[in-house]
Amino acid sequence: MKENSELNHIITNEVETIDFSGVVYVKQDENIISNLAFGYADRVEKRKNNLHTRFGIASGCKLFTAIGISKLIEDGLLNYDTYLVDCLDIHFPNFDKEITIHHLLTHTSGIPDYFDEEKMSDYEDLWKDYPVYQINSLKDFLPLFQKEPMKFKPGHRFHYNNAGYILLGLILEEQTGRSFNEYIESEIFRKSHMMDSGYFALDQLPENTAIGYIDDHEENTWRTNIYSIPKKGGSDGGAFTTAADMMKLWESLFNFKLLNEETTKRLLRPHVHVNGEISYGYGIWMNQRNNQIYKYHVMGYDPGVSFRASVYPKSNLKIVIPSNIESGPFEVTKVIEGVLLKES
Repeated sequence: MKENSELNHIITNEVETIDFSGVVYVKQDENIISNLAFGYADRVEKRKNNLHTRFGIASGCKLFTAIGISKLIEDGLLNYDTYLVDCLDIHFPNFDKEITIHHLLTHTSGIPDYFDEEKMSDYEDLWKDYPVYQINSLKDFLPLFQKEPMKFKPGHRFHYNNAGYILLGLILEEQTGRSFNEYIESEIFRKSHMMDSGYFALDQLPENTAIGYIDDHEENTWRTNIYSIPKKGGSDGGAFTTAADMMKLWESLFNFKLLNEETTKRLLRPHVHVNGEISYGYGIWMNQRNNQIYKYHVMGYDPGVSFRASVYPKSNLKIVIPSNIESGPFEVTKVIEGVLLKES
């Protein structure tokens, strides 16, 4: 394996090539292999990102929602085959009555999405008719998809779906009597000692939080993402965390500190094939070769946000790369894999 300094040099070269802004945190066994910060958290004030900067992680936190729902199942409030109509007291006139928790967790429910990537390519277009500052709770998303028709029968195929995770958050709220954000912060973040993580409103960000930036490379201009994503994150995405906190989440999950071993293994099982070597579990992606999972990962992309966090069980390698611009973590991840993994 390469020495720390050599890996850091390779990472830094890649970062300079792609003009990356964020943090790169790499750990193998108990050893920190790399922990580097790049770019500005606030471009106006020239405040640099540091190793403890909080970043938005967009859909990277669907895993938190899946863990929360799995905890309710472990506690006996639900099971994976519970029907949506039996655990959420909201009327969806066109939804199939056979939709289950499992379908929602695996993006196989067939329900319409509020942001359908088959119909729209620009997430910002969504908020022209529904201003982001009016999205204050999970129920505020319902008008975007509640009365739309099904796309396909439940279980028929995989179709990545943000609305399904909004429903999971609403189910969690109804079954626990607690707000989704408070439940996740209490039952997952605090229990994992993720003391710098939370669901923060964009107009009330805490100290040492990176502002998300949208770059227009053709015009050589930029703007912040405050008008481009919902004001506050929820069950489909939008939490803020640090690289170190996300590493704690990986360790808590894989050491069965959040869920028991049986529930954890079910969450980490490939439930639906996506394409090629990629499958999906509950809130988490996985890559398989020769019927073995060699990589678990979560990712998130929003205007002004990009994020990758990966676990390689065979080598006990973990990588966390949050960023406050729209690309970079994927490219840096591939460079690290090329150095530290024999198979890449």
